[in-house]
Amino acid sequence: MKKILKSIGIAAIAIGTLSMPLACDVEEDCSMNARAMMQCNLFQIDEETNEKNSIALTTLTVTAFGTDSVIINRESNVSKLSLPLRFSADSTILVFHYQLEPSDTIVVRHYNTPYFLSMDCGYQMKQSIKSVSYTRHQLDSIYIANKEANIYGTENLKLFY
Repeated sequence: MKKILKSIGIAAIAIGTLSMPLACDVEEDCSMNARAMMQCNLFQIDEETNEKNSIALTTLTVTAFGTDSVIINRESNVSKLSLPLRFSADSTILVFHYQLEPSDTIVVRHYNTPYFLSMDCGYQMKQSIKSVSYTRHQLDSIYIANKEANIYGTENLKLFY
Protein backbone atom coordinates (compact mmCIF):
# COMPACT_ATOMS: atom_id res chain seq x y z
CA MET A 1 0.00 0.00 0.00
CA LYS A 2 2.88 2.33 0.82
CA LYS A 3 4.41 1.65 -2.61
CA ILE A 4 1.14 2.57 -4.35
CA LEU A 5 0.84 5.83 -2.40
CA LYS A 6 4.49 6.61 -3.05
CA SER A 7 4.01 5.94 -6.80
CA ILE A 8 0.91 8.16 -6.91
CA GLY A 9 2.82 10.95 -5.09
CA ILE A 10 5.78 10.74 -7.49
CA ALA A 11 3.40 10.72 -10.48
CA ALA A 12 1.57 13.80 -9.14
CA ILE A 13 4.85 15.70 -8.65
CA ALA A 14 6.06 14.68 -12.12
CA ILE A 15 2.82 15.79 -13.79
CA GLY A 16 2.87 19.08 -11.86
CA THR A 17 6.49 19.72 -12.80
CA LEU A 18 5.92 18.94 -16.47
CA SER A 19 2.84 21.13 -16.74
CA MET A 20 4.46 24.25 -15.19
CA PRO A 21 6.53 25.26 -18.26
CA LEU A 22 3.41 25.01 -20.39
CA ALA A 23 1.62 27.55 -18.19
CA CYS A 24 4.55 29.99 -18.37
CA ASP A 25 4.69 29.87 -22.16
CA VAL A 26 1.46 31.85 -22.36
CA GLU A 27 2.91 34.97 -20.69
CA GLU A 28 2.01 38.23 -22.36
CA ASP A 29 4.80 40.30 -23.89
CA CYS A 30 4.28 43.69 -22.23
CA SER A 31 7.07 45.27 -24.30
CA MET A 32 4.71 45.17 -27.28
CA ASN A 33 2.58 47.75 -25.45
CA ALA A 34 5.24 50.45 -25.31
CA ARG A 35 4.64 53.89 -23.84
CA ALA A 36 2.65 56.21 -26.06
CA MET A 37 4.66 59.22 -27.21
CA MET A 38 3.73 62.58 -28.71
CA GLN A 39 5.13 62.76 -32.25
CA CYS A 40 6.20 66.17 -33.60
CA ASN A 41 7.37 67.12 -37.08
CA LEU A 42 9.20 70.37 -37.86
CA PHE A 43 8.22 72.64 -40.74
CA GLN A 44 8.87 76.05 -42.22
CA ILE A 45 6.50 78.03 -44.48
CA ASP A 46 8.07 79.27 -47.71
CA GLU A 47 6.95 82.90 -47.94
CA GLU A 48 7.12 82.99 -51.76
CA THR A 49 5.15 79.81 -52.51
CA ASN A 50 3.21 79.63 -49.22
CA GLU A 51 4.05 75.91 -48.99
CA LYS A 52 5.18 74.08 -45.88
CA ASN A 53 8.57 72.42 -46.12
CA SER A 54 10.09 69.97 -43.68
CA ILE A 55 13.15 71.41 -41.94
CA ALA A 56 15.91 70.12 -39.69
CA LEU A 57 17.25 72.10 -36.74
CA THR A 58 21.04 72.21 -36.54
CA THR A 59 21.19 71.35 -32.82
CA LEU A 60 18.39 70.75 -30.30
CA THR A 61 18.22 69.83 -26.63
CA VAL A 62 14.82 69.22 -25.01
CA THR A 63 14.40 69.23 -21.23
CA ALA A 64 11.44 68.76 -18.89
CA PHE A 65 10.74 72.05 -17.10
CA GLY A 66 11.37 72.02 -13.37
CA THR A 67 13.36 68.78 -13.41
CA ASP A 68 16.85 67.68 -14.36
CA SER A 69 15.47 65.37 -17.07
CA VAL A 70 17.07 65.70 -20.49
CA ILE A 71 14.79 64.15 -23.12
CA ILE A 72 16.93 64.97 -26.16
CA ASN A 73 20.59 65.90 -25.66
CA ARG A 74 22.29 68.03 -28.32
CA GLU A 75 20.86 66.08 -31.23
CA SER A 76 21.78 67.42 -34.66
CA ASN A 77 19.68 67.66 -37.83
CA VAL A 78 16.40 67.21 -35.97
CA SER A 79 13.28 67.09 -38.15
CA LYS A 80 11.10 64.72 -36.07
CA LEU A 81 10.65 64.38 -32.32
CA SER A 82 9.16 61.70 -30.12
CA LEU A 83 8.32 63.24 -26.73
CA PRO A 84 6.73 61.79 -23.58
CA LEU A 85 3.75 63.29 -21.78
CA ARG A 86 3.60 63.21 -17.96
CA PHE A 87 1.43 60.54 -16.32
CA SER A 88 1.24 62.30 -12.96
CA ALA A 89 -0.08 65.68 -14.13
CA ASP A 90 -2.51 67.09 -16.69
CA SER A 91 0.19 69.20 -18.37
CA THR A 92 3.72 68.69 -19.64
CA ILE A 93 6.16 71.59 -19.95
CA LEU A 94 9.03 71.10 -22.40
CA VAL A 95 11.92 73.52 -22.96
CA PHE A 96 13.54 73.55 -26.41
CA HIS A 97 17.15 74.74 -26.21
CA TYR A 98 18.65 75.77 -29.56
CA GLN A 99 22.35 76.14 -30.29
CA LEU A 100 22.89 79.88 -29.71
CA GLU A 101 19.38 81.29 -29.76
CA PRO A 102 16.85 81.86 -26.95
CA SER A 103 14.93 78.80 -25.78
CA ASP A 104 11.25 78.12 -26.42
CA THR A 105 8.88 76.66 -23.84
CA ILE A 106 5.94 74.50 -24.88
CA VAL A 107 3.09 73.71 -22.46
CA VAL A 108 0.98 70.73 -23.54
CA ARG A 109 -2.27 70.28 -21.62
CA HIS A 110 -3.62 66.74 -21.86
CA TYR A 111 -6.05 64.17 -20.47
CA ASN A 112 -4.62 61.08 -18.76
CA THR A 113 -6.97 58.10 -18.73
CA PRO A 114 -5.70 54.91 -17.08
CA TYR A 115 -6.97 51.58 -18.40
CA PHE A 116 -6.36 48.00 -17.36
CA LEU A 117 -4.38 46.07 -19.96
CA SER A 118 -3.88 42.65 -18.33
CA MET A 119 -2.79 40.92 -15.13
CA ASP A 120 0.77 40.59 -16.47
CA CYS A 121 1.13 44.12 -17.83
CA GLY A 122 -1.03 46.03 -15.34
CA TYR A 123 -2.31 49.50 -16.20
CA GLN A 124 -1.45 51.67 -19.19
CA MET A 125 -2.26 55.34 -19.78
CA LYS A 126 -4.18 56.80 -22.72
CA GLN A 127 -3.19 60.41 -23.29
CA SER A 128 -5.04 62.96 -25.37
CA ILE A 129 -3.86 66.52 -26.07
CA LYS A 130 -6.30 69.29 -25.01
CA SER A 131 -4.31 72.37 -25.98
CA VAL A 132 -0.82 73.72 -26.57
CA SER A 133 0.69 77.09 -25.61
CA TYR A 134 4.24 78.22 -26.33
CA THR A 135 6.73 81.06 -26.44
CA ARG A 136 7.66 82.54 -29.80
CA HIS A 137 11.41 83.04 -29.71
CA GLN A 138 12.17 80.64 -32.55
CA LEU A 139 8.80 78.91 -32.90
CA ASP A 140 6.23 80.61 -35.10
CA SER A 141 3.20 78.37 -34.51
CA ILE A 142 2.06 74.89 -33.50
CA TYR A 143 -0.78 72.94 -35.09
CA ILE A 144 -2.41 69.92 -33.39
CA ALA A 145 -2.70 67.31 -36.15
CA ASN A 146 -3.91 64.41 -33.97
CA LYS A 147 -4.89 64.61 -30.30
CA GLU A 148 -4.25 60.97 -29.33
CA ALA A 149 -0.67 60.05 -28.36
CA ASN A 150 0.08 56.48 -29.44
CA ILE A 151 2.79 53.93 -30.20
CA TYR A 152 2.29 53.92 -33.98
CA GLY A 153 4.24 57.08 -34.88
CA THR A 154 1.17 59.12 -35.86
CA GLU A 155 1.98 62.83 -36.03
CA ASN A 156 0.45 64.80 -33.16
CA LEU A 157 2.00 68.25 -33.51
CA LYS A 158 3.32 70.30 -36.42
CA LEU A 159 5.94 72.77 -35.19
CA PHE A 160 6.44 75.73 -37.53
CA TYR A 161 9.66 77.77 -37.42
